[in-house]
Amino acid sequence: MDIADLRKEYTRSGLEREILNEDPLQQFELWFQQAREAELLEPNAMVLATATAAATPFQRTVLLKYFDANGFVFFTNYGSRKAQQIGENSQVSLLFLWLPLERQVHITGTAAKVSTEESLNYFLSRPRGSQLGAWTSQQSAVIASRQLLETQFEAVKQKFADDEIPLPDFWGGYRVTPASFEFWQGRPGRLHDRFFYASAESSAGSGWEIQRLSP
Repeated sequence: MDIADLRKEYTRSGLEREILNEDPLQQFELWFQQAREAELLEPNAMVLATATAAATPFQRTVLLKYFDANGFVFFTNYGSRKAQQIGENSQVSLLFLWLPLERQVHITGTAAKVSTEESLNYFLSRPRGSQLGAWTSQQSAVIASRQLLETQFEAVKQKFADDEIPLPDFWGGYRVTPASFEFWQGRPGRLHDRFFYASAESSAGSGWEIQRLSP
């Protein structure tokens, strides 16, 4: 299939150095809020890239659940492929793609488990069905059929029918502590605007060095 003629000209406003926030987290928060206000589908969806100890990469889409000065947090089964790979190689990247706004944000950093208390607080905020799903799924394991998965779900549902659902000991969160950010804004003629924030240490303390990249 030849799809070479599939293209879209990006025509929204550009991105200039003088309007960038010096703090990439504040710049991210601004763009994230604008993505929410634009009512984009799943603005918190992000592509999480991990790699094995042998540097074999893998990507999947996960949902960002919250972020602050300490990093970006998502939740998963600790037996999943992503968790196994993070255990082997904690270096990860995140990609937010907000196509209707002609924007991307790419973040690199290090992933580490959050505390059990933090995982519990989030787990208790989930809908009951999602809590049951966490107990049901042996994420990334091979299963014989959809019917088996649904049978397991019903068994878990009966097990906790009259009780509060506890936090599984195999489920919880990861926090990605960022080392770099890249903000990408589409422009006509594929001359996109790209700004790269790299973590920098100086005698005055920690900060960020900002550079414009060629598209």
